Amino acid sequence: MRDQASSKISHPTGLIHLSLPVGMLQCNCSIIGDAATREAIVLDPGDEIGRIMDLIGRHKLIIKAIVSTHAHIDHVGGLQKLHKYTGAPVMMHSADLPLYHGMEEQAAFLGIAAPAIAEVHQMLRDGDVLNWGNLQAQVMHTPGHSPGSSCLFLPAGAGDVQLTAPQLFAGDTLFAGSIGRTDLWGGSFDEIMDSLVNKVMTLPDETIVHPGHGLDTTIGEERQSNPFLNHK
Repeated sequence: MRDQASSKISHPTGLIHLSLPVGMLQCNCSIIGDAATREAIVLDPGDEIGRIMDLIGRHKLIIKAIVSTHAHIDHVGGLQKLHKYTGAPVMMHSADLPLYHGMEEQAAFLGIAAPAIAEVHQMLRDGDVLNWGNLQAQVMHTPGHSPGSSCLFLPAGAGDVQLTAPQLFAGDTLFAGSIGRTDLWGGSFDEIMDSLVNKVMTLPDETIVHPGHGLDTTIGEERQSNPFLNHK
């Protein structure tokens, strides 16, 4: 099972990163934890909450927040169940609330049953700082894939933890060799390009990018080879 193969644990830097693809669209759900305190957040629990809870239990983690990079069904389908099991607050950008509350329409588009939705306890804003354990992440509002699409950026000095490289959890804004689609509800090609050029691509080249689907990459690699971003 890929949840074991893709689990990444880095005790020397104090960072635990567990990643597993979930649901029919294989959304990358990330669990980001502090090895010292075992406090963690869960990013984009789209489905298969049993597998996510198994990883949380296996690594003895305490979930402090559940964060959605955006409100497409494949990223938020498990929010209600995970909140019920952990009690952790649910967070997303307010611009995606209409999308989140339109879950019936999203489910009908895919031909599946609509999941129960959770209360959103905290609205993310551009520039917010999230703290858990000895870790710290900055919220970057990156609209385009959806109105409220957001990324989480962990600098190399993320709180009191020194990481080997900065980390960007990019949701569906940036992929290895591509960018998020803009033909769904609230999508805008002009907005996603503005978000990418003026926010995401200002990050250091060594930043490791964890996309919402597919394989990891780096800012430097995308600057050189991504056809949407390389204009040489």
